[in-house]
Amino acid sequence: MNQAIQFPDREHWDSERHAVCFPAQINGFNLTCAIHGEVLQQRYGRASPKLELFRAHRWDLEEEAESLIARQQEDDQGWVWLS
Repeated sequence: MNQAIQFPDREHWDSERHAVCFPAQINGFNLTCAIHGEVLQQRYGRASPKLELFRAHRWDLEEEAESLIARQQEDDQGWVWLS
């Protein structure tokens, strides 16, 4: 993992976006990453609540986010969305 990118354990469910949102800190700057709840359930099953799915697969999702950040895949709002 790139030591310049940190992922604090501050994920939360955003009911407006229907997504788990989680912060990334890159060289002291904050960036928001997110994954839609439906995507989480498609990948990992529907048996668990979405935040539990995120937490159970945190390392893989953070690696994916790190790769998207490295490729500068932010949207118009400056968010990185895992798909």
